[in-house]
Amino acid sequence: QVPLVESGGGLVQAGGSLRLSCAASGRTFSTYAMGWFRQAPGKEREFVAAISWSGAYTYYADSVKGRFTISRDNAKNTVYLQMNSLKPEDTAVYYCAADRVPALKFTNIRNLEVWGQGTLVTVSS
Repeated sequence: QVPLVESGGGLVQAGGSLRLSCAASGRTFSTYAMGWFRQAPGKEREFVAAISWSGAYTYYADSVKGRFTISRDNAKNTVYLQMNSLKPEDTAVYYCAADRVPALKFTNIRNLEVWGQGTLVTVSS
């Protein structure tokens, strides 16, 4: 497994930007697909974005397509989520996840191998 630690959350005004980071430990990071999920108060956890182990393939929820960008740096064992044009409805705890399944699987499964502790993003109107 690769323990995950998210950072970069905070309070931002609508229309602003934030970049989340997820740092992984362990020498097998580059063999894992990575993803971001979010959970708003009173709602179920939902898929946001995923990236393949090589970075060649990315997938996004329709609600964030065109505004969010997932990327990874395998040399730094880190995956990023650049969030632009933020909306109040993007307010949630954002979680990083890792698994050795194909990144596409992140769009419809929740029992992934490793989860981070989450970082709170609050978007004010």
